[in-house]
Amino acid sequence: MADLVPAPYASPSGSSPKLLDQVRQAIRLRHYSRRTEAAYVAWIRRFIVFHRKRHPRELGEPEVTAFVSSLAARGVSASTQNQALSAILFLYSAVLGQQLEWMNGIVRAQRPARLPVVLSRDEVSSLLSQLRGPVWLMASLMYGAGLRLLECVELRVKDLNLDRSELTVRDGKGGKDRVTMIPASLKAPLASHLSRVKAQHDADLAAGRGSVALPGSLRAKYPNAPFEWAWQWVFPATRFYVDRETGERRRHHLHESVLQRAVKDAARAAGISRPATPHSLRHSFATHLLEAGYDIRTIQELLGHRDVSTTMVYTHVLLNRGGRGVQSPLDQLRTRP
Repeated sequence: MADLVPAPYASPSGSSPKLLDQVRQAIRLRHYSRRTEAAYVAWIRRFIVFHRKRHPRELGEPEVTAFVSSLAARGVSASTQNQALSAILFLYSAVLGQQLEWMNGIVRAQRPARLPVVLSRDEVSSLLSQLRGPVWLMASLMYGAGLRLLECVELRVKDLNLDRSELTVRDGKGGKDRVTMIPASLKAPLASHLSRVKAQHDADLAAGRGSVALPGSLRAKYPNAPFEWAWQWVFPATRFYVDRETGERRRHHLHESVLQRAVKDAARAAGISRPATPHSLRHSFATHLLEAGYDIRTIQELLGHRDVSTTMVYTHVLLNRGGRGVQSPLDQLRTRP
């Protein structure tokens, strides 16, 4: 599909970029992630098509509300509705330069309060025992370092410091870097894995390949960086893809669905009845640290939460385990019948 609105507001020479190209430029200027860019562009395109390709300048609060309401009527989740709304409001404020009063009055969908799925230590052990190879290492890192799924698959070699047992998450959620631990038990497996990846990278270089995509404008600033070992993915894909901008054949990182499927299958094989996902490993990391007596602020920093209230949900997990988060005073009595 073309980029829709050919811009009745473009200059006579036709030199002005199309609307969705303007959206992409505005997003990249703010250093949003590629995933956010793809999502925002898709939602704005759907918004325009929903209103029969009318230019957004001709639309306002009723049209925005109608579009978001149509999503709700189709049973779309609250978080998805809010993402669509954020994309549309970004269009008006950042691209069209409109700071309209009605934008502050749009009501966002309320996400239902749900406690995260947390696995027991035995369940985590059983799940991991069903995995082999890179997916075992990825799942172990998610549980052992509290990583988000995308943070795990997007790790680069330079983000790992095995000597210091440190792992740096670059540009995490909210655009912030943070440092978490590399479990001691994973240092040797990681070193062996990186040795194999290095051999593959050397072979790619010998074949005239071996470059990776770089974030932002780093490619222009450091033209040799895409070929350097430090910038390579820790978990590269097995196949090449053709970069649309450069025409180069490259390896991307493993797609997140690879680990999602592996964890789902492993949970089933381990006899875990609850819906375990890769993110359940991160939830379990936080909850098990709380159970071990670590303070909430430390866990907040390791998880990369901006607000401690987000981390506090794990205290509710402990308190809602049918009383298992608190020892009953009866069990502290020495009397027996």
